[in-house]
Amino acid sequence: MSKFHNKQFPGESVEYREKQDELLQAESDLRRNLESVAELRRSLPFGGKLKEDYLYQKIDLDSSDKDKVKQTRFSELFVNGKDSIIIYSFMFAPDAEKPCPMCTSLPDGLNGNIPHVQQRVNFVVVAKAPIQKIKSWAEQRGWNNFRLLSSGNNSYNKDYFTETEDANQLPALNVFRKTKDGIYHFYNTELLYTAYDEGQSAGHVDLIWPLWNLFDFTPEGRGTN
Repeated sequence: MSKFHNKQFPGESVEYREKQDELLQAESDLRRNLESVAELRRSLPFGGKLKEDYLYQKIDLDSSDKDKVKQTRFSELFVNGKDSIIIYSFMFAPDAEKPCPMCTSLPDGLNGNIPHVQQRVNFVVVAKAPIQKIKSWAEQRGWNNFRLLSSGNNSYNKDYFTETEDANQLPALNVFRKTKDGIYHFYNTELLYTAYDEGQSAGHVDLIWPLWNLFDFTPEGRGTN
């Protein structure tokens, strides 16, 4: 019998239960740490004011004129009275035929959740590629719930570190907050820019990535490719 609950699975050995209880303690500690980290994140003061009211290209996939390229300002991304916005930038360079496969996996997993997310906050996906390329890829993947933008004609990617100095694209997430005094940067998944142990990955957006979290439950784990 577990030290933590009154459940006992069919056929489990004493060794299994001892190891499972050791794991449960670690999982309990992790849950506590995750809550603590989330609280620290929520208590961040605002960062700098938005550098400029960036102009993006967009296509409305859910409208009758979905082939028409339109433009939108950053300030226009805040809709329905919601003052926070999450911006996920994925690796799709202007001259690339396709985006990064791993960056594709994350929106694949999030697409169905976005209607629920947008009940609370704004959410957009941005890439440097031309908007027609992004549209074509989104249609292939069935991304029908995102607002998709191209930052090909502005400096957002470099300003908020989703692009390196030599124009390599990075898969980063940024959060901004609109106030009566303007729009402020609130958070970036800065783990991307830090060192990590051998055998690990940056892990900066793993919390919103269903794929890796599911693999972590299995004996095989995440694998190496």
